[in-house]
Amino acid sequence: MSLLTIAFTLLFYFAALVLIIGLGLRIRLYAKTPAPLRIPTTPAPLTTAGVVGRMFFEVTLFRSLFKANKWIWIFGWLFHAALLLVLLRHLRYFTDPVWSWVALMQPLGAYAAFVMIAGLAGLWARRFLVDRVRYISSPSDHLMLALLIAIGLSGLGMKYVAATDIVAVKAFFLGLMYFDWQPIPGDPLLMLHLVLVAVLMIIFPFSKLLHAPGMFFAPTRTQPDNAREKRHLPTRAATRQAS
Repeated sequence: MSLLTIAFTLLFYFAALVLIIGLGLRIRLYAKTPAPLRIPTTPAPLTTAGVVGRMFFEVTLFRSLFKANKWIWIFGWLFHAALLLVLLRHLRYFTDPVWSWVALMQPLGAYAAFVMIAGLAGLWARRFLVDRVRYISSPSDHLMLALLIAIGLSGLGMKYVAATDIVAVKAFFLGLMYFDWQPIPGDPLLMLHLVLVAVLMIIFPFSKLLHAPGMFFAPTRTQPDNAREKRHLPTRAATRQAS
């Protein structure tokens, strides 16, 4: 087994551990953070069923963003929808045999990569062209967008510029899953793409990308507006913190 295979094997095991443990700890922290007050953003639903419906439209259509800014909504929604298709398309590297619905969506996933990069480019341009957004943008905001665009461009490069052995790539990742290490192709563009993906996995639990799981714990979105009908009692954690 080559040193390259060993290095990438250890890299992805490390990245997966950081991602899983880091996300688990963050979600645990979100779940334990007290919410002593009713603070839903109005107009808000009055029932739990209404909150579920509100969250469904927030997650799938970004409804509040649509109401706030149509241009940001266009680029943001295009990026997230295309990213979902790209991720689902990549399931072919982790399933054997490939699930039928994953095989059917392969063409959509290939074109979605272009849409994903276009959405990211629009979001990045906003951080340069809009004065108030440029003022509050930190270097990490720019680096995160650059990292995501680089991942997308390197992935497209493997498909349209310098093709790699996808059968060997699939064997490598299946080997990681079943602890049966397989050699990885030594193509430079593939190496770049995988390193960038591993970097994203490692920094994900410590970045602003945590808005993905964090929105499910935001009291402004997940609380019903029923303060008159039902008294909101602080959790034990909130009580201990107050005392």
